[in-house]
Amino acid sequence: MATLPNPLPALAADPSGGSLGLRLPAGTLLGTTDEDPRHEPLLWCADGRSLPGGWAALEPARRAGLLPLVLEAGDGHGGPDRWELMPGEVSYPGDHDAEEVLAEYWEEYAAQGEAWPGPAGSPDQGGDPDDVATVVAETLLGEGGPFKEPRLALVPARRSADLPTAIGWTGPVNHEGDTARLSAVLRSWEDRFGIRVVALGFDHLLVSVASPPSTPAAAQAVAAEHFAFCPGNIHQGTHPTLRAYAEHQVLNQRTWHFWWD
Repeated sequence: MATLPNPLPALAADPSGGSLGLRLPAGTLLGTTDEDPRHEPLLWCADGRSLPGGWAALEPARRAGLLPLVLEAGDGHGGPDRWELMPGEVSYPGDHDAEEVLAEYWEEYAAQGEAWPGPAGSPDQGGDPDDVATVVAETLLGEGGPFKEPRLALVPARRSADLPTAIGWTGPVNHEGDTARLSAVLRSWEDRFGIRVVALGFDHLLVSVASPPSTPAAAQAVAAEHFAFCPGNIHQGTHPTLRAYAEHQVLNQRTWHFWWD
């Protein structure tokens, strides 16, 4: 994958991030966890549970080429130091066509004899994608949120959709071994729906959605893309048909959550 100048090494000598305009809590610089460790860190991750307000406080990091991310360390798999991160095994998201990727996934995992319906259209523009992401992230960091131990992280990346690929995340490995192909789809969703990758767990991903589909027909078209992207959302979810899933998990929803077995 194409790389950016990595500002993370500066945090080794400046742990609070003052040189980047930040006031970071105690945290750790993490390299790869496979057998090919790199000379530069993949990410910075807070050492403990992050608190509300933490995402907004990371805003200055964007100017240095670092994007914020919430990592779930409390789902029984530990934090990213215990995940199998393999950036050397991924390609570049821009080398893949999102529609072709989804059509291949549909044929392999979801078709059941039905032809790939094609990509969903773009809805009218909603809120600012970064503002919506901030609201979603702060909800994850709050008490009573869906994550047991959310930790803020910073990752060098050009765009939010590339975050899983930038760290070599292997959560969907049983579905897709090259995370860049998933990032290609996420890029398409960025362009059409204003999504931002807000959070990752060991094997699940959560995005904010600035412009979700607002009609049942549009939601069902997006649900077909979700089915191809992450079949478990339908096969193992609480809404086992596309119509039910579209109604409850896609229509006017500001977050989309994906989980791979």
